[in-house]
Amino acid sequence: MSLTADDVNKIAHLARLGIDKQDIDSYTKDLSGMLDLMTRMGGLDTAGVEPMAHPLDQVQRLRTDVVTEANQRGHFQAIAPQVEDGLYLVPKVIE
Repeated sequence: MSLTADDVNKIAHLARLGIDKQDIDSYTKDLSGMLDLMTRMGGLDTAGVEPMAHPLDQVQRLRTDVVTEANQRGHFQAIAPQVEDGLYLVPKVIE
């Protein structure tokens, strides 16, 4: 798919981008190339390809899940306006 200078101007207007007149030809060529690449990639057979979250096969290091603070729920609920069965009661705001 190839774009025209008019197409690039319309896209720039919709995206609220200011493009200099001397750069329109360059943008037209680059955007047309990107669209052509996407068209070619859409025609590839990807039936046996597994989706990836990251292009490199890496494992994220996670910190150990340990409790670092003492449980202070009783202290905080003692000063709360309304508490029932360990839960804070709040006024209903949606009807």
